[in-house]
Amino acid sequence: MSLLEARGLSAGYGQITVLHDVSLRVDPGEIVVVLGSNGAGKTTLLRALSGLIHVRGELEVDGTSVIGTGTHRLAALGMAHVPQGRGTFGDLTVEENLLVGAATRPRREARTDLDRWYARFPRLGERRHRHAAGLSGGEQQMLAIARGFMSRPRLVLLDEPSLGLAPAITTELFGTLAELHEESGAAMLIVEQNAELALRIGERALLLEHGRIVQRGTADEFRSSDDIRRAYLGV
Repeated sequence: MSLLEARGLSAGYGQITVLHDVSLRVDPGEIVVVLGSNGAGKTTLLRALSGLIHVRGELEVDGTSVIGTGTHRLAALGMAHVPQGRGTFGDLTVEENLLVGAATRPRREARTDLDRWYARFPRLGERRHRHAAGLSGGEQQMLAIARGFMSRPRLVLLDEPSLGLAPAITTELFGTLAELHEESGAAMLIVEQNAELALRIGERALLLEHGRIVQRGTADEFRSSDDIRRAYLGV
């Protein structure tokens, strides 16, 4: 059984429909990459899946319908969402941001996990009492990812994790995501403009155009596609 499955999903804002009849699945423990140009509907897709906007169609977690379910219940079912632009709370400290990510867990367990994340991201440990607004872009992205994993999710939705980061930091970030996937076993659905790095760690990929999925395949198939290489890999 798929961990997450959407069938005939449509969503948008007000009278404007952005997603049209989208169907996809994410199986336990796999990484799926969503590619697409700016304005293709990638962010809207993740917002629809995580309950942030109204959707039509079918959406299931572990075979149970979650259409109309609030974000809190989806978090309790094991979904975490790392939004575009980091989405950290600038007026909260690093540690307070991390504890927000563990809101669905017993506080004692959450505090135990803090040491784990400070060990993985030493810069967060050094800045644990600093407001998130004072962190660099790379540090804020570390914080956003750690906060997402503080809930010990089974599925993490990541929206453009490399946005605004320097190339060297982006490469380091995707290495970290691969390590976290191996350590936690959590599935990931990654929306990303840096197709080369995303497809290195992904198993399957989807191409979204004008709110519709127009191509599906393995990561290797996407990397070997002439059209994908020209449009997204720069070769």
